[in-house]
Amino acid sequence: MKSPVPDQSPTDGEKVSDSTPLLPGSPQAEAAPVCCSARYNLAVLAFFGFFVLYALRVNLSVALVDMVDSNTTLAGNRTSKECAEHSASNKVLHNQTIPGGYVASRVGGKLLLGFGILGTAVFTLFTPIAADIGVGALIMLRALEGLGEGVTFPAMHAMWSSWAPPLERSRLLSISYAGAQLGTVISLPLSGIICFYMNWTYVFYLFGIIGIIWFGLWIWLVSNTPETHKTISHQEKEYILSSLKNQLSSQKSVPWIPILKSLPLWAIVVAHFSYNWIFYTLLTLLPTYMKEILRFNVQENGILSAVPYFGCWLCMIISGQAADHLRTKWNFSTICVRRVFSLMGMIGPAVFLVAAGFIGCDYSLAVAFLTISTTLGGFCSSGFSINHLDIAPSYAGILLGITNSFATIPGMVGPVIAKSLTPENTIKEWQTVFWIAAAINVFGAIFFTLFAKGEVQNWALDDHHRHRN
Repeated sequence: MKSPVPDQSPTDGEKVSDSTPLLPGSPQAEAAPVCCSARYNLAVLAFFGFFVLYALRVNLSVALVDMVDSNTTLAGNRTSKECAEHSASNKVLHNQTIPGGYVASRVGGKLLLGFGILGTAVFTLFTPIAADIGVGALIMLRALEGLGEGVTFPAMHAMWSSWAPPLERSRLLSISYAGAQLGTVISLPLSGIICFYMNWTYVFYLFGIIGIIWFGLWIWLVSNTPETHKTISHQEKEYILSSLKNQLSSQKSVPWIPILKSLPLWAIVVAHFSYNWIFYTLLTLLPTYMKEILRFNVQENGILSAVPYFGCWLCMIISGQAADHLRTKWNFSTICVRRVFSLMGMIGPAVFLVAAGFIGCDYSLAVAFLTISTTLGGFCSSGFSINHLDIAPSYAGILLGITNSFATIPGMVGPVIAKSLTPENTIKEWQTVFWIAAAINVFGAIFFTLFAKGEVQNWALDDHHRHRN
């Protein structure tokens, strides 16, 4: 067992040394094995859950190209003539809101996340019917899907607040959330293939059914906390509970005022908003850019649109392992790791996104730069993305609901602004779109670096833990 950490004086509302998992003087059980553990089984099931969620989310990006061909009422920008032959823009509506985080903290993340993905899957099955009715019905259906999607990340954060030992947070969360990237990787080319050889309606039927199957496994195998898990080993349960013992609050009421006044929280808000501007610019407009500027057909469109997200998936997995290794083996502080990984995950994508706009019709280089840009974004999974659990594990779901409420704005207004800036679909117009996204990302990275924290904040602990320190 590790020896207790020497006492440290709390400052600026901080209570826990960010390089250690426990408060001073707290005993820690020996780490439980990784293989076949309940916490890593949860990470794998969550991985497939977010795989399904993002497959359901992005399939419209490819299918809409065929939907436009068969229904001109959905048509948008015209194809650019700048590049030789080698769609329409779309919005992936979603609404990750504060209520999702609050409900997750009250009813538990298991049911909230499970039914959120189930609802999204069921609505996806009705997408072809909505498309036949008209644009209004399709938008309404996607908005309803967004309500289901909106609770998933706060619900998962709420679960990890009870399941993730502090020094394993980076790898556990990166595994679970990396499913989103792989879902994008698989969904984009597979949707293109289905549209090319079959019919676009089958895209929604396939992924909708997969989502329903996942829900059954989730409800059967997952528990909200280690205490209620039926098959967890005693060693693992004690390891998790002891590592989190003095980081969780027993307060029944949510300290809303201190939460909203917390500068470290607003540092995450700004970073999350800024990162999502680039993320949704690529997620919702990359298929459009490749079709209308680089002139790829729908099958190539799906495959090449997926390449950047495959790189991001790999980066998320690797960065999660690296971040925890830096903290446990090299004694890097939590805030140092969060800042460095956020800078790499935000400055890097900004640089290569801008570069992609200045290579003209060089298709190979465009794909390479866009791939590098999206890949480097994977570092943020071990940066600001999980910083909610560092500063307030008991309220991580609520904090993520708050940051997601702001971070969802780029997904709604970004494509609108991009469309208004590209009336002729010229390369010069798209350069402006990329410059704006890059500038917002750089600002967010700097703001987070200046004001982020890596310790549990004073308001996130109950009176008992505050008095002990």
